[in-house]
Amino acid sequence: MKSSLIRPALALALVAGLAGCGGSDKAEFVVKGTIAGIVYPGAVLSTNGMEIAIAPPATPGDLVSFSFPNKLEYGDVYRVVFKSPPNNQQCGTPQGQYDSSSDTAGRLADINIAFVCEVTPYAIGGAVTGLTADGLVLSNGSTGGTVSIAKPAAGVTTPVPFTFDTPVRFGVSYGVTVLTQPTGQVCTVANGTDVMKAANVSNIAVTCVAAPS
Repeated sequence: MKSSLIRPALALALVAGLAGCGGSDKAEFVVKGTIAGIVYPGAVLSTNGMEIAIAPPATPGDLVSFSFPNKLEYGDVYRVVFKSPPNNQQCGTPQGQYDSSSDTAGRLADINIAFVCEVTPYAIGGAVTGLTADGLVLSNGSTGGTVSIAKPAAGVTTPVPFTFDTPVRFGVSYGVTVLTQPTGQVCTVANGTDVMKAANVSNIAVTCVAAPS
């Protein structure tokens, strides 16, 4: 009678031991994805205590694939962010699409994140002095965009500030000229041409004088 109780106990112990070795069949997930539009170096992605540096593609315009080294287990929450974006660029998930950068591992069969990077744009503008008539229109002939500038109120002699609605991306040339002169005046532009740096431009100077009779 005693031995018949020992055999089932040994069998249960064996089953429990085998079950304890079954951790290797847990679902694991690789956090991976692609980045479009990377032009400059400096990007670093991070999630769940991991970081990876992202270099621009060897062929400009190609997608860059990434994969974090450690796998996540089922149920792990992740959020992939740019710890630092590429130099002079801003990145995010494509507009109008599902944001796949954060989720729970296992909710979908695969973790595949899509990012898009764009070169950072900066505003260009300045001020107009001597304007006494309406009709002045400035144009950025290099990248497009115009701005109309109205004369200041009577008695106002301070420069009239302006900013183009269309910004210019880093590294792109701009060239501001007078598209339409104000009635009875001639305006000239200083500091109107340059290559966009990593800052807004506010030193474009437009000077207006009476047109020669």
